[in-house]
Parts: sequence; C-alpha cells; structure tokens
Amino acid sequence: MNRRFALKTLAAAALSAHPAFSATPVRSGTLILTRPIPRSGEALPVVGLGTWQTFDVGPKAPERAELAEVLQSLADSGGKVVDSSPMYGEAERVVGDLTADAGLRNRLFFATKVWTSGREAGIRQMEQSFKLMRVQRMDLMQIHNLLDVDTHTKTLREWKAAGRVRYIGVTHYHAGAYRDLERLIKTREYDFVQFNFSMGEREAENGLLSVCADSGTAVIVNRPFAESNLFGRVKGKPLPPWAAEIDCTSWAQFFLKWILAHPAVTCVIPGTRRRAHLEDNLKAGAGRLPDAALRHRMLEYLQQV
Repeated sequence: MNRRFALKTLAAAALSAHPAFSATPVRSGTLILTRPIPRSGEALPVVGLGTWQTFDVGPKAPERAELAEVLQSLADSGGKVVDSSPMYGEAERVVGDLTADAGLRNRLFFATKVWTSGREAGIRQMEQSFKLMRVQRMDLMQIHNLLDVDTHTKTLREWKAAGRVRYIGVTHYHAGAYRDLERLIKTREYDFVQFNFSMGEREAENGLLSVCADSGTAVIVNRPFAESNLFGRVKGKPLPPWAAEIDCTSWAQFFLKWILAHPAVTCVIPGTRRRAHLEDNLKAGAGRLPDAALRHRMLEYLQQV
C-alpha cells in the first residue's frame, strides 16, 4: 500500500466519524462516501447511475459497448445503485444483459419500478423486470409516479416478506406530487423515496426532505441537473476558485456536491452513457462536501453567473 493510498485510508477514518457518512477505499484508491439506508444500516455509495433515455438502445446498437464500460467503471469505482424502469424502453434489458456478461450482478444495487394499474398487471410487469434484469431478488422495487400505489403497496409488502425484494419505495419527478409523497412517507411503509432535487429545483427543501429524515426514509435524488438546464446556465463560465475547498473540479461535481451535502439525501442518480461523464459524476462522491454556509454561497454564485 503506497503512501498516497495510506493517507486516503486515514482520511476515510476521519470521515467515518461523521454520523451520516463513511468512506470506503476501493481498488483504485478512490474514497467513495457512503450513507446508511436508515431502515437497515446498509451502506450505500452516494453516487449511482440512472438509465432514463441513456440505456434505451437496441441489441446491436454501438452505444452498448460504452454502456458496458460505464457499468464496469461504476462497479470498479465503488458505486452501486443502478436505477431503471419499464417506462425506460430497453433500459432494463440492457442493464441485465451487460451486467450478466461482465459478472457484475453481485457488485451492484439494482432498483427498478412498477408502472401500471391493477394487481395482476403489476405482478406481470415486475416479473418481466426480474427477467430482463436477470435477478432472482430485486434490491429495490419502487412504485413509479405513484400509479395505483395502494394496490402495488400490498403486493410489495408480500414480496418483501417473502424475500423477493429487499426494499420497497415510491417515486415521482415533480413538485406537484410532494404532498402525496409526504403523506405516504409518514406511514413508514416505504424504505425509499425517489424525487427530483437540484440547485434548479429546490422545492423539496420546503418540507419533503424533513419528512424523509423524520421518518427514516432513504432518499434517491433524480433530475440532479434539472434536465441539463443547469449546464446551460453555466456554459462558458468558470468555476469559482473556492470550489477547490470542496475538492470540486467540474460543474457536474459542483451541482452534485450541493445535493449530497443535504443530510437527508442518501444517493443521487445522474444518467449518462459516457464513461468520462460517469467518472466525473463519481468524483462528487469523494472528498469534502460543503457546509451550510458554503451551500448558500454556491447558490448565490449560480444566480450571478
């Protein structure tokens, strides 16, 4: 073990003293921050991978080669969460094929969703997701956009008790659903909730994130770049020099670190099919995160550029 890796290991010990974070050295020597899933204590790396649009490619598409590299790089860097859905076209099948080919299944945390109405239709769709993603047990099954939530909740409670799924959750992608999410989260029936949150979409700070923290519900953040709108706002603009204080070297890391500094957030899932973009995103899950004062400064800077 060289001196650089030894220093990083000591840094991991210091980070792990924080009640919300630990840091795990992986083979590359990178320190990946993790947060515990509140209901189980299982450590989850704070940066994962979304598959909306990016993984919707055909069986002979040339993009599959780079998607295979993306999944391999995620696993090799200590990341785990791969989030998909039946509404994402071929994404579940592509994830299943590529992770099976590379032998990555046991190194990743698979999350997908049920997105239909009716008990039997939901069961059929979830069985299909198991088949496409090539799993016997799903790490996380979520009710997508709250569609027929009461019906699917009953099924998922049964499946969790039977060991078919490890965790269950609910999802949405816009602030209009937050009241419904809060109502459901307060029941404490759901291990996870997934919703949009970013420097451009901050409505979850008005109550939803506090409800998640109070109820012990893990939070997965989607739309971390506000549908790429944040990149449009900073195009051609330099990072502030003080970004180095949080080990930040790109705008993607700037946006992600701001999210990850919120103590209620468990994991963020930016989507990409580019290995370079994935590796940049993962760096947001390493090193220092902003405190409350610096998060406020980051917002002010974004408003000025």
